[in-house]
Amino acid sequence: MSENTSKKILVLNGPNLNLLGTREPGIYGHETLADVQELCATAAAAAGYETEFLQSNHEGVLLDAIHGARGKVAGIVFNPGAFTHTSVALADAISGTEARVIEVHISNVHQREAFRHHSYISPVAASIFVGAGVNGYVLAVQQLIHLDNR
Repeated sequence: MSENTSKKILVLNGPNLNLLGTREPGIYGHETLADVQELCATAAAAAGYETEFLQSNHEGVLLDAIHGARGKVAGIVFNPGAFTHTSVALADAISGTEARVIEVHISNVHQREAFRHHSYISPVAASIFVGAGVNGYVLAVQQLIHLDNR
């Protein structure tokens, strides 16, 4: 872990993830965003880390969170939602701040519509978890901790 970062992990969620548990449960499951938050906090705490959690439907809020995390967190677990496929700005923020990011998608985006197959975030992510349901967040937290302790 670098001297400038705390044992904190930022968990960011993009648009429509506030609807987890009710939005297309056949794709996204029945777990809520509160469930995801608890899973992440528990996984992080097991290794002595804390989590900060933010969901926004607004790209600028997510950009500000990435900028604000610079030098303050061990890394970011990020489910950018639909911004995955559209936001060069989020990719640039990750690159520009040199943030260690683990990209997460609840569904296997490669089994879905063709437009979901491309991610602007993947090329700047340290790791990617897709199709593991909300357990992908736990895997991402564990991976961030692993990378932070190398």
